[in-house]
Amino acid sequence: MSKSYKIAINMGGGDAPGLNAVLEAVVRSASNRNWEVYGIKNSYEGLLDTNEIIRMTPEKVWHISSIGGTILGTTNKGNPFKMPIANAAGEIELRDVSDRVVDNFKRLRLDCLIAVGGDGSLQIAYDLFKKGIPVIGVPKTIDNDLAATIITFGFDTAVSIATEAIDRLHSTAKSHDRVMVVEVMGRHAGWIALNSGISGSADVILIPEIPFNIDKVCDHIMEGELHGQRYAIVVVAEGAAPAGGQALDKGKGEAGRQDVLLGGVAEYVAREIAKKTAKDTRFLVLGHLQRGGSPTTFDRLLSLRFGAAALRLVEEKKFGTMVALDPPNIKAIPLEEVIGGIKRVSLEGDTMRTAREIGICFGD
Repeated sequence: MSKSYKIAINMGGGDAPGLNAVLEAVVRSASNRNWEVYGIKNSYEGLLDTNEIIRMTPEKVWHISSIGGTILGTTNKGNPFKMPIANAAGEIELRDVSDRVVDNFKRLRLDCLIAVGGDGSLQIAYDLFKKGIPVIGVPKTIDNDLAATIITFGFDTAVSIATEAIDRLHSTAKSHDRVMVVEVMGRHAGWIALNSGISGSADVILIPEIPFNIDKVCDHIMEGELHGQRYAIVVVAEGAAPAGGQALDKGKGEAGRQDVLLGGVAEYVAREIAKKTAKDTRFLVLGHLQRGGSPTTFDRLLSLRFGAAALRLVEEKKFGTMVALDPPNIKAIPLEEVIGGIKRVSLEGDTMRTAREIGICFGD
């Protein structure tokens, strides 16, 4: 008789369309094996307070794959290896409480943790794996910058939303002869900016992989004026930076903040364009619109495939691995080969070549 597993699943990092689909696939696949699944609320915090762990049944996840966000909740805080805790003086210290997580996991007699998240969350999962927790990783990031998988779920939805926004901006920009600067997500890689920018017929795309020269951006816009195009669309990733400069941190100086809160580059670019070209220039930050809403068909299917594949890896006892898309199949990749590997836009790739050949400027 095959072993009956008790599976735990959590979601870490920013939300992404498709998280609920992963959960639905895990729960329904486990139910068909007569396994139990327990949802850990709010990422790893739920393993510190076991009241935040709930039994998941097929009835609780039935047809949630079309719903955005996650019914379990997620957070990009709460790293058990660096947990902010107030000391006796009321000062915040970062403490390692991972032993408590491991003890709770074992006390609940859980057999495996399915950790859904991006690079940071999977790093935590890998560190817990090294402390004895059997782990299977599921890659998640709308930025599509996680190594070892061709694509991550949430990316297709984010690009679709950004492309629709750019499409809408064409008509209003053209009506007023304006330059519209659109900021999309992308901390370390410009996948969303590149794909939505090309698909939305942008004139300029600025990405983290290419430090941009604002004068070249302005020259390109004014060149369009000479050919009768009196408006322009500029798409910029939040992590893009001017040559010789750094990505803008709008959270800099906030009390207690240790991470970088990117944002503000669209406002900077719009201000510089207006100053250098005298063009009426506006900026728009899409922000969390790219994370919300129902996932696309592609993201739903990929999420369901990832969730079902994670259960197969549990059955095969391939712990310490992550599911990854290697078309046409899903395969297992050791977590140690995934951690810290940022997948950046290839400047020699076909998509970049296409963009340059149709006349899109990258500010270089």
